[in-house]
Amino acid sequence: MEIIVVKLIIFIFLGYLSGSVLYARIFLKLFKKEEMLEGSRDRNPGTTNAFLYGGFWCGVLTLLGDLLKGFIPVYFFMRGEGVHYPDSFREALVVAAPVIGHAFSLFYGFHGGKGIAVSFGCLAGMFPLWRPLMTLAVFFILFSVVLRVTPHFQRTLVAYLCSLATIFIAEYAQKAWISFLVITVTVSLKMLFSKEEREKMEVRLIWRH
Repeated sequence: MEIIVVKLIIFIFLGYLSGSVLYARIFLKLFKKEEMLEGSRDRNPGTTNAFLYGGFWCGVLTLLGDLLKGFIPVYFFMRGEGVHYPDSFREALVVAAPVIGHAFSLFYGFHGGKGIAVSFGCLAGMFPLWRPLMTLAVFFILFSVVLRVTPHFQRTLVAYLCSLATIFIAEYAQKAWISFLVITVTVSLKMLFSKEEREKMEVRLIWRH
């Protein structure tokens, strides 16, 4: 097996392990609010519930942890092996590995969160390929403060799918759209198979009540 393939596998494994650390559970436990997560509506161990049930500092620490656990492994891969690596699909597995780990955590019986904050961290790690990151951010902002899609479950799916279509149609670098495809499939599968209640989707302009 070529050395470069071995390094690739190592980066995928490390990225998955990094993603498997659920900082919401860690910080909620430190703030003695872990039991409140189980009583939440979706029981999602992510940034939103960390803010809602753990408070400001618990949420901030969780957000930083989730962003960095995606950013760090992807960033170092891109600055090393990823610069000259020719296989876009295998490279996409490195980029998406932290999201996969977050959604299907090795440390919590393959149960985890949705992976939204981690997605942003992974996409940030692809810099200077910044367009996928900005595309996802723009659609989340658009569907939150302009053309408001509710509830959050449907808003997330619509934002990811619209971002994926835009990244593909705009002919971004192959590694960019394939990486985002794997991330989108992971997040979508996690959400579709979750036990979260499905409310009726509503779309309205934010200034119309």
